[in-house]
Amino acid sequence: MGDAGDRNLMTTLDTRIKQSIRDIPDFPKPGIIFKDITPVVADPPLFRDVIAAFADRYQGKGLTTIIGIESRGFIFGSALAHKMGLPFHLVRKKGKLPYKTIQTSYDLEYGSATIEMHVDAITPTDVVLVVDDLLATGGTAAAACELVSRQGGRVHECAFMVELDFLNGRKLLKDTPVFSLVHY
Repeated sequence: MGDAGDRNLMTTLDTRIKQSIRDIPDFPKPGIIFKDITPVVADPPLFRDVIAAFADRYQGKGLTTIIGIESRGFIFGSALAHKMGLPFHLVRKKGKLPYKTIQTSYDLEYGSATIEMHVDAITPTDVVLVVDDLLATGGTAAAACELVSRQGGRVHECAFMVELDFLNGRKLLKDTPVFSLVHY
């Protein structure tokens, strides 16, 4: 497919995703409009097309592993890792992983948090894709990238289904490339 065909396919996917996502006002606290992505994963053809769009972007890019950020990043990251035949590793909230971990703390849009990853998840030769459902302020994704870097891996890109442009999350990711299917 040519560039024009690819753009049309992405425009159609963008529209389908936006039509599926629900806005939930005042969740998890007053003043926040939560982007509920559960209708996307409940729609098998749409979810399949989202994963296919990511796979098309990253096929042949030399990735060696995919990490997903708790919890909705697990949905997209594991499906993408399966489709691409790559290992999948978890980045979770502190105290949720059973083996030895490394951790980092960071600020996020609702306060602060600590995430961790198993110490053996990433090797110095790994080229990693960091996946989550939504990029807001960038704190969680930046912390996940730090965990990859501390283990000697290289982050190829951070991938999101949704990006809230008005929160400027890309700024916190600094030199890490970012790709998002949908922008608000």
